[in-house]
Amino acid sequence: ISICRDLPNIEVITFSVNGISDLEPLNQCQNLSELYLRKNSITSLNELFYLKNLPRLRVLWLSENPCCGSDPHRYRMTVLRNLPSLQKLDNQAVTEEELSQALVDGEEIMAPPARRSVENGCPESTQSSAAEATTETASELLNFSLEETNKIREELGMKPVPRDKFSSFSPRETDCKQKTRNNVLNAILLLMKELDVEGLEIIQQAVGRRLQAFQKKELQEE
Repeated sequence: ISICRDLPNIEVITFSVNGISDLEPLNQCQNLSELYLRKNSITSLNELFYLKNLPRLRVLWLSENPCCGSDPHRYRMTVLRNLPSLQKLDNQAVTEEELSQALVDGEEIMAPPARRSVENGCPESTQSSAAEATTETASELLNFSLEETNKIREELGMKPVPRDKFSSFSPRETDCKQKTRNNVLNAILLLMKELDVEGLEIIQQAVGRRLQAFQKKELQEE
């Protein structure tokens, strides 16, 4: 997620199922309009402090994080009190009545959370995270990741990835290596939006050389 510090103009960020716990790198993304953070390791709603000054944020998916707690009403009211410009929270439309009620039932966040030493990512030694991930069905994780990946591709004017093709390279999100591959792919697609014609041409040339190297290797193996 630290890469977001270098992407102030990014508009859509998809980091679901990623072990993320710190939202500080997002506080400079002034053009951010949609943020998907479902199933991460965000423990405190105080992380919303870093999103409060993002003027264009309209869609937030934060469900199934530890910070949601055991009281869905309090959680939703607190998010809406601090992010009143949201139009959709956790795939549910925000109403005017909710925004008014949030001023009464929600908790206002005035400061960021205390810094933690835990790094975001997919740590090999974190057995608890791996254990929780294995309890998820492969189909549920696949559906969500496919949905978000195709959203990114749509933003770039690309064709959606068919379900059978997507599952062929990511049958299980619980596998850290496969998850990293998907995250890198999505990050590259997002970064492409920041490039001009010259930058895209450089990427095209690099991809061409990379493909030629792979093809050469396959021929040698045959």
